[in-house]
Amino acid sequence: MTGTLVDARGLRCPIPVIRLAAAAKGLPAGTELTVLSTDPAAKLDVPAWCRMRGHEHVSTEEHTGDWTGWSVTVRLG
Repeated sequence: MTGTLVDARGLRCPIPVIRLAAAAKGLPAGTELTVLSTDPAAKLDVPAWCRMRGHEHVSTEEHTGDWTGWSVTVRLG
């Protein structure tokens, strides 16, 4: 994970995307943000947000261990 971290674990749709959008506001193009989420919808919603806003979906990784969910990384366009 690089750049800004948005911890949305325990939050349900649409809050992870809302938190991502708030964190991205005012940041320059090329900035990477990673959303941590336990909501399975985030692995689809965050890439959809990227497509709608002209950003790049960099990766989605599943996590198991101390917490179960996904980290979704985006690069601002």
